[in-house]
Amino acid sequence: MSQSPVVFDVGSADFDRYVLENSFHKPVLVDFWADWCAPCKALMPVLAKITEGYRGELLLAKVNCDQHPELTQRFGIRSLPTVVLFKDGQPVDGFMGAQPEAAIRELLKPHVAEPPAEEETVDLQGQALALLEAGQAEAAIALLQPALAQQPEDALLLLLARALAHNGQLEEAEQVLGTLQSADAHKAAVSAVRAQLAVLRQLVDVPPRAALIERLQASPHDSQALYQLALRDLAEQRHEPALGGLLALFQHDRGYREGIAHKTLLQVFDLLGSEHPLTIAYRRKLYQILY
Repeated sequence: MSQSPVVFDVGSADFDRYVLENSFHKPVLVDFWADWCAPCKALMPVLAKITEGYRGELLLAKVNCDQHPELTQRFGIRSLPTVVLFKDGQPVDGFMGAQPEAAIRELLKPHVAEPPAEEETVDLQGQALALLEAGQAEAAIALLQPALAQQPEDALLLLLARALAHNGQLEEAEQVLGTLQSADAHKAAVSAVRAQLAVLRQLVDVPPRAALIERLQASPHDSQALYQLALRDLAEQRHEPALGGLLALFQHDRGYREGIAHKTLLQVFDLLGSEHPLTIAYRRKLYQILY
């Protein structure tokens, strides 16, 4: 099995389990293909796009006919590509040869409910993001969880992980990251959430802001207080003061806690993203100190 929860490879040993049994719960498209078949390779991304668009209500199983000729004999496959739709354990529709996307969607209409409009997801993302930026993490969680219970999507899962992290639910946020269907497709966003979690985990024993400021007034180069105040700033999304404090610590005590100021600066760059103005400005300042 490979690729994603809704697009996967099957062979003789698991065809009945993953195609026939699943087809009693939701329709399953079976794509019979081979490596030497150019139309097969042209059709594959179209089928995958359509299947992903149904958000879990349609499955796509791929059969490499060169590796599993017994399946082509079993279902009477005479030319490639051939696509067969299974429902309730039986083939109910299908086509031969590469077909345009519109024709495939038309074939599916009687058998599977239309996917929700893309605009609904975009609106939901926008609403959740607005709540997060307004500091209303609990409201964002309450908005996202019911939607994700019906239809898990990576973009919404990432927002939920961020909201949980902001709300102090760090283990729950880590668990949500583990459910992403395609983490590699969201590397920057995943890195940002992991950086956020790394910072928040260090806040457990950090004194209140007022106590840290008092310590720094008495001893401006107190490395521990400088670092902990930067963590406080990060937790409150005061990114520029946090970066300034980390850079100051790195300048005067770069060996503190095995270079933790440098490591945390890099985490903040991940958190903000490479194109953020603060990332660009402070990456340049760090480079100047290093070289």
